[in-house]
Amino acid sequence: MQQNMQNINQMERETQVDNPKVSLWINNQEVTVPANTPNLLEAARATGIEIPSLCYLQDINAAGSCRICLVEVESGGRRSLQASCVYPVQEGLKVFTNTPRVRRARKRMLELLLSEHDLDCVNCIKNRNCELQKLADDLGVRKIRLTGERLNLPIQNKNPFIVRDYNKCIKCRRCEAICKKVQGVNVYSAQKRGFNTVIAPAFMHDLTESDCIACGQCLQYCPTAALAEREYFQDVWDAIEDPQKIVVVQTAPAAQVSIGEMFGMSPGTIVTGKMVSALRRIGFDYVFSTVFAADLTVVEEANELLERLKGNGKLPLISSCSPGWVRYCEKFFPEYVDNLSSCKSPQEMLGALVKTYFAEKNHFDPEKLVVVAVMPCTAKKFEAARPEMVTRGTRDVDYVLTVRELGRMIREAGIKFASLPDNDFDDSLGISTGAGTIFGTTGGVMEAAIRTAFALVEGSEMPGRIDFKDLRGMKGTKEATVQIGGQTLRIAVAHGTRNARRLMERVKAGEKFHFIEIMGCPGGCVGGGGQPISIEQRSRKKSEELRRQRAQALYSIDINKKIRLAHENPAVKELYKQYLDHPLSKKAKEILHVKYKQKEINKNKLLH
Repeated sequence: MQQNMQNINQMERETQVDNPKVSLWINNQEVTVPANTPNLLEAARATGIEIPSLCYLQDINAAGSCRICLVEVESGGRRSLQASCVYPVQEGLKVFTNTPRVRRARKRMLELLLSEHDLDCVNCIKNRNCELQKLADDLGVRKIRLTGERLNLPIQNKNPFIVRDYNKCIKCRRCEAICKKVQGVNVYSAQKRGFNTVIAPAFMHDLTESDCIACGQCLQYCPTAALAEREYFQDVWDAIEDPQKIVVVQTAPAAQVSIGEMFGMSPGTIVTGKMVSALRRIGFDYVFSTVFAADLTVVEEANELLERLKGNGKLPLISSCSPGWVRYCEKFFPEYVDNLSSCKSPQEMLGALVKTYFAEKNHFDPEKLVVVAVMPCTAKKFEAARPEMVTRGTRDVDYVLTVRELGRMIREAGIKFASLPDNDFDDSLGISTGAGTIFGTTGGVMEAAIRTAFALVEGSEMPGRIDFKDLRGMKGTKEATVQIGGQTLRIAVAHGTRNARRLMERVKAGEKFHFIEIMGCPGGCVGGGGQPISIEQRSRKKSEELRRQRAQALYSIDINKKIRLAHENPAVKELYKQYLDHPLSKKAKEILHVKYKQKEINKNKLLH
């Protein structure tokens, strides 16, 4: 017994050494936090005390620029105001977060920000979801006593994906930090000086003239509407109301586990049937699932992999479903453009099929068909506007709506989403499997393709490995090996373009892989730039958890599907039988494949 107690005491001492603590006083209460707590703001939050902030993002941005997080710190018997997001935690420190002086200072700093801000809140895309607006309410700012000069810069909306409004920028530099530290693209930096300072691409250029890959991660973390998606839902309303048009909508896999958040549902709530029902009530003529095209992509890409393994093409084969990644590859690794899969993304495949196969089958004039895609991604807007995404002279996808835009359409239509009945997608192009569903999360494309590639070679399912868990999770880069046809394939998955850069540098250095999946956004589509934005979730840790919840919901759909292998989708089989003949056929290559040749995209060639 005595020996056991000694062992326990020894373990406790070792734990204390491994995880040292510091004690400090916050609002006259002694608190203990880990010694590696990065700053006073995190120390306070760890003990249940909320300090407001605007520019701060844990582990990403601690600029101390907004000064909203001011606290009083006692030193030498005197108190001074300090930005808590950059003030280090120290033993015995005395901190005060809610004194009259602190409250007055925070309100004054907020008034200074508001005095320069475009206060047209009612018409703003971020109305009721703006951190600056919420903070003004939380701090009780009812009157702005300060007046000052305001910027009057033109809104940059010359591209089809992101609108930049410098008049609403509070210079928090979150966009700069996300683009640099998470995505590794480095588009934004401080331009001009003093009052005229803005956070923008070099020389204040439009995003299409920069290295921007249209991923939209900056939108997810912008506290105001200085950055927002370019909206197209009014164009979609106009098409729906045009009696000469047949309007077809498709929805991405990740949309079914995130759109509910727009209506107060928990992240990861599966609302597939309600989403379909809402789309029908909005007035779309046909409602299809992009998951069907994801199954088709799996079949084509798995066959493409097998062909390249025979020497017919460059290795490693690199997935091309993520337009943000494709754009990144073109700009930063142009020597690997030929390694990209020639498969169009599921969005573009389905759009092309609607205007060929579906149109021919139903005797529709392709010119009267309008294809709308609901995507968790702003880069999909860029992709749809690429000049390559045209089949038989017709643009594959006419309009791309983010999940957020669809949420606004549903609200505008007065639809009570939570009470809707569950509807099914339309047949043929709405039938899908579990394999296509997991396209919405990092590792899903690879897992789905390996399931099918193994079955095509071995003639059976992969024993015990239909759930390829080695490729799951939110680790930045994942690697595995798989035996197919007596050959050991080395495969890798990366998400977020900073992780992609690290992986591609290894490939460039000579490391051998056979198949690589890369998604431009952290977490894949579940973390896309077009997903719902919640003020409460706008921190790195909470965002990571939100992505996990959405991903887990997709895996739940997958495991509960009767068919979990893409090549067993009966609608896919019928499509090949009736129209495409076989994977990689001449017709399949005409409609479902694309060759990326341009290393730079000329902005004037983007289709608006």
